[in-house]
Amino acid sequence: MDAKPNLIVDLTFEFSLRVISFTEILEGMKKFVIANQLLKSGTSIGANVWEAQNAESKDDFIHKMKIAAKEADETDIGCCCA
Repeated sequence: MDAKPNLIVDLTFEFSLRVISFTEILEGMKKFVIANQLLKSGTSIGANVWEAQNAESKDDFIHKMKIAAKEADETDIGCCCA
């Protein structure tokens, strides 16, 4: 049986790849501090969404998705400052 596509997991994975590419550009510009923070928060979104897929309860799922949302907010602020 084929697994059903999971849009949020797919999108956050693709976003993580784009963040990694962009941080490489920032590092080339010697913007190491912002690149490091953006890399951490930007890739954490997908990691938390992925982890939420295996949550032990509805409350655990919500908690992990809220963490992902906070990381997305932090990433948005980081992108504005770059």
